[in-house]
Amino acid sequence: MIHCFKKYFILLLLLTVTLAFVFVSILIHHQNLGTATGTLDGIRSTGKLRLITANALNTYYYYEGEPTGFEYDLALEFAKYLKVELDVVTPGWNNLFAYLDQDMGDFIAAGISITTQRLDDAAFSIPYMTIQQRVIHHNLIFGPKNIEDLMFRTFHVRRDTSYHYRLEQIEASGIELNYILHDNVPTEELIAMVNRREIRFTIADSNIALLNQRYYPDIRIGIPIQKRESLAWAVRKNDADMIAEINRFFLHANENGILKNITDKYYENTQDFDVYEIKKFHERIKTRLPKYKRVIMEESKKYGFDWRLVAAVVYQESHFDPKAKSDTNVRGLMQVTQATAQEMGITDRHDPVQSIKAGIGYLNKMYQKFSNLEDAYQRMLFSLASYNIGYGHVQDALKIARKKGIDPNTWQTLKTCLPLLSKTKYVKTAKHGYAKGWEPVHYVERILTYFDILKQKTTSLESTDSTGHGK
Repeated sequence: MIHCFKKYFILLLLLTVTLAFVFVSILIHHQNLGTATGTLDGIRSTGKLRLITANALNTYYYYEGEPTGFEYDLALEFAKYLKVELDVVTPGWNNLFAYLDQDMGDFIAAGISITTQRLDDAAFSIPYMTIQQRVIHHNLIFGPKNIEDLMFRTFHVRRDTSYHYRLEQIEASGIELNYILHDNVPTEELIAMVNRREIRFTIADSNIALLNQRYYPDIRIGIPIQKRESLAWAVRKNDADMIAEINRFFLHANENGILKNITDKYYENTQDFDVYEIKKFHERIKTRLPKYKRVIMEESKKYGFDWRLVAAVVYQESHFDPKAKSDTNVRGLMQVTQATAQEMGITDRHDPVQSIKAGIGYLNKMYQKFSNLEDAYQRMLFSLASYNIGYGHVQDALKIARKKGIDPNTWQTLKTCLPLLSKTKYVKTAKHGYAKGWEPVHYVERILTYFDILKQKTTSLESTDSTGHGK
C-alpha cells in the first residue's frame, strides 16, 4: 500500500505551471498583496530571521541537544540565503497566526496547508510540498472504504486544524459524522493513541502519517478524505516583499537541489519498508539490543558516532545475532570479513565485543576517506555505502557521476550512479568491475529507517509549551 502514496507525496517542482496555479488561486481568493510592511528590511537591519513554528517530527525538534526537523532545516537554508541568523519561536499551534499578526516573528513554517480560512489571516508562498489528509486506524480495525463509509465512525482530531475544517465540510455535504475535538493533543499523540487502540480513528497528513508509521507499525494509513493540498509558508497579509523573497528562495532551493536533499533526508526512507520487518525490529530493540548496547555506545563514542546509528548498522548486518554468517563467509554482529578482521586486529569474529570494535573501526576508516565532504550527514551515507559494497566500487560510481557532469558530493548522486555498476556499458570502464550497486542503496536506506526509530524511542521531543502540534 505504501507504494501508492508516492504520487501523492512528491515535491512540486516549482515550475511555471505551479507558479501560475498558486498565483491564480491567490487571486481567486481575493488576497491583496498590496505594499510591503517592511519585514524584509527589518530582517536585514537586525541580521535576524524569526521563524514561527511548532514542535513536531515533521517541523522542528531537538535531537542530542541540536535543533533539527524538515521545516527547521529549510528555514535555516533561507536564513543562509538572506545571509542572516535564524531565531526560532515556538508559541504552540494555537498561537502561530497570532504571533505572526503581532509581529513576534517574520514567517510561519510549520507544515501548514493553504486553506480558505487561513487566506483570510495571512499571505502564502508558493508551495513546497503536496500532501493528502488520510484516515489513520489500527490494523485490527477495518477502515472506511470511501467518504460515504465515514458515516457513524468517531474521529479524534485537533481543533481548528485543516482536519477539523475538512470534517465540517464532509458533514455539511450530508454525511453524518461523529468527531471529537482536542485542544491540547498533537496529531502525533493521536496516532499513538490509535496504535494503543485507545481511539479508533484520527486524521493525519500523508507526510506525518508516513513519518509515524515507522514508530507505530500497527497503524494503517487509510483512504484520503480530500484532494491533494499544498503546504506553504505564511507571512503577514500585504507583505509583498517577504512573499516575493520566499518565492525566489524556493525557486533557488529547487534549482540547486537544496529542497530535494532536505526532503530526502527526512522523507525518502519513509516510502518503502516492510511492516513485518519493522515490527520485528521493534521487538528486537527490547529483547536483543540491551545485551550489546553498552559496548556499542562505548565504541561509538571513541569516533564521535551516534550510537543509535551504529546500532542500526548492527541490526541491518546481523539482526543482533552474534552467530550470524552469510554465504560469503562474513560473520558476527557486524558481518566482518576475514580480511577486515586481520586488518582491524581481531581474532574471533563471533565474539560480540571484537566484532563491534572491528566494525565501528572499519566504518571510521571509511568515514575518514570522505574528508572532502563538508556535510557530516552526506559523509556518513557515503561511508555506509562503502562499508557495504567497498570503497572502490563507490569511487567507480563517483567517476560515472563526474563523467555525467553531476555533483559527486551528494547521496542523491551516489544512489543514482551505484546501480549503474551492474550495467555492461559502465562495467567495462569500472576499475573495480561489476557490482550489485542497488544493494548498498537499499542497505543505507534501511539503516536510516532503523536509526530514525531508535532516535524516536530514546529521545522525546523537547517542547517549549504543552500545546503540542496539529496541522
